[in-house]
Amino acid sequence: MDNILLKDKVCDLPGYFAAGGYKPLKKALGLKPADIIEEVKKSGLRGRGGAGFPTGLKWSFIPKDAKGPRYLVCNADEGEPGTFKDRELILKNPHALIEGMAIAAYAIGAETGYIYIRGEFAAEGALLEREIFSARAKGFIGANILGSGFNFELHVHRGAGAYICGEETALLDSLEGFKGQPRLKPPFPAVKGLFASPTVINNVETLAAVPAIIAGGGEWYAAIGTPKSTGTKLFCVSGPVNKPGVYELPLGVTFRDLLEQSCGGLKEGKRLKAVIPGGSSTPVLTAEEAWAVKLDYEALATAGSMLGSGGVIVIDEGQCMVKLLQVLARFYHHESCGQCTPCREGCGWIEKILNRLECGRGTRKDIDTLVSIAEGMTGRTICPLADAMAMPVISFVKKFRAEFEAHAAGKYCPPDAPVKR
Repeated sequence: MDNILLKDKVCDLPGYFAAGGYKPLKKALGLKPADIIEEVKKSGLRGRGGAGFPTGLKWSFIPKDAKGPRYLVCNADEGEPGTFKDRELILKNPHALIEGMAIAAYAIGAETGYIYIRGEFAAEGALLEREIFSARAKGFIGANILGSGFNFELHVHRGAGAYICGEETALLDSLEGFKGQPRLKPPFPAVKGLFASPTVINNVETLAAVPAIIAGGGEWYAAIGTPKSTGTKLFCVSGPVNKPGVYELPLGVTFRDLLEQSCGGLKEGKRLKAVIPGGSSTPVLTAEEAWAVKLDYEALATAGSMLGSGGVIVIDEGQCMVKLLQVLARFYHHESCGQCTPCREGCGWIEKILNRLECGRGTRKDIDTLVSIAEGMTGRTICPLADAMAMPVISFVKKFRAEFEAHAAGKYCPPDAPVKR
């Protein structure tokens, strides 16, 4: 099938317009906002940022009788290790995001939108600024869009590179000028979000899919993928494969097809050991599990993992799982905002234990302690960062315990390399 998001020659306004761009916006402006929301519900589009929550349902949570301003926010703070799809989408098809935001804003009654982009994405942020200017000059953004009477202004806001600001309420705090820390919920952003006003927050990939849904219809989009995981998904593949990169495929594609057909298989001499299927915070799968799995929300949940952001990290047999988990623990410990005790203390404790194990000074009791800490962190914090640390710990130890025990015994870092002391 043809790509919906990663199309060729649509990286600027002339190319996008020549390919039919902004026709969906014109169509949407002739519909009632409620009809647009219903069409998105019909499509089955789910949030592509990791949670997988139904998009149309999320839009419908905006109170119908809410007075005052409403806001639309795009979460472009792509900080999940192993994930780089939103960055690619912004570079290759920025107007799909801009048009998608205009349509979404009309549907929820928002006249102001923000793209909160990761601070390191300087080139991408500048590109968005330029293309928003181009869209405004043609009447696709700004006052009285296409003569409809609908006004929508769009701004780019650069963050400072904090992973925690990928969490939607921490993003809102940062956007308001405060330290980025997650908020207690309820109230949820749909009721009290940006500047204490009703707010919808969606991921780049989610919003970029909206113009195609309006153009082709919800039923057309729902026919792609699986009945419960509809549409296409951008998969970011990294690791020892011949063609790493971002691939747009229908949800429900097998991991085998993604690896062998899209990525050209593993590099010569490499054998698959494990796969992290949805970004670094999702539970790891063994090679046997990965070869058999389909890449959609339900199939990966059945396999004991998550689709997450679609960041597929391929791990070969030459890699040490203890070392990999140590690297992840260092990242999550560094990125914890420190607001919740289980996360602040748990991430640090896990990193210290893994440091001991990795250099051959740990014990078998340390392995059980790792799992105990992780279980104590799960579901006990304001945001999911603690769970993002806990899930890899539990799955790595469960599925590759022999390697942890080998380190605890002071022996080898698999398969044959001595532990560096």
